[in-house]
Amino acid sequence: MNFRFAIIFVLFFPVSFIAKPDFCAAAFNLSAETGTVWFARNDIRIPADEGTRFDLLDLTGSGPSPYIRLYASYAFNKRHSLRLNIAPLTVDGTGKLDKDVLFEGTTFKPGISTKGTYKFNTYRLTYRWMYHRGMNWHGGIGGALLVRDAKVELQQESLKESNTDLGLVPLLHLYGAFFLNDRLSAILDVEGAGASQGRAIDAALKVAYEWPSGWHAAVGYRTLEGGADNNSVYAFAWLHFALFEIGYAF
Repeated sequence: MNFRFAIIFVLFFPVSFIAKPDFCAAAFNLSAETGTVWFARNDIRIPADEGTRFDLLDLTGSGPSPYIRLYASYAFNKRHSLRLNIAPLTVDGTGKLDKDVLFEGTTFKPGISTKGTYKFNTYRLTYRWMYHRGMNWHGGIGGALLVRDAKVELQQESLKESNTDLGLVPLLHLYGAFFLNDRLSAILDVEGAGASQGRAIDAALKVAYEWPSGWHAAVGYRTLEGGADNNSVYAFAWLHFALFEIGYAF
């Protein structure tokens, strides 16, 4: 996603999707999350049956790198809401492979400067049902549909190969907000799913402060882990995020 668009979105539509009592009364919620992301793992083998397994971090590095996520939500009432999440992520870098790597039918040699690119853009629509709304905590459950726009690319001198993947993934959504006082909340937001062909989990734990005007800010930690293991692709990554969120509800 164009970074200029992200800046415009933040300037004109700053808000969040956390479920404080008066936030839930607001129909619209828009927010931006930013911070740094770093990788603990990024293992690739394409094609899965004949390719060579290698660590893409040898080329891209583990980070940290800046990131941004954008959210927009609409609450039909105090129980039911929808949330749209746009989460672009692309990292690249140059390094050297430590062995011959067969990738997409082409062999990339070790010891030669090689550029690696990893893209994992996601677009997610989440439905949430607030099954509990108490004075001390709120609980929600629901589901999400995630559109995955992924790419892995290697480039070495005149050689260049890439694998792209556009797919739709259903996820389970879980949510909890625990009120430390009238303004301060601890929030757990999790979406994930698993099967024999792969798994995905996106979990965030954050502390948010809400001002009477409707603005809020939050800090916290997010982890994203998962991948695919099928006949055509083996790819698993584990990412960590240090996040800051700014928002406003109306």
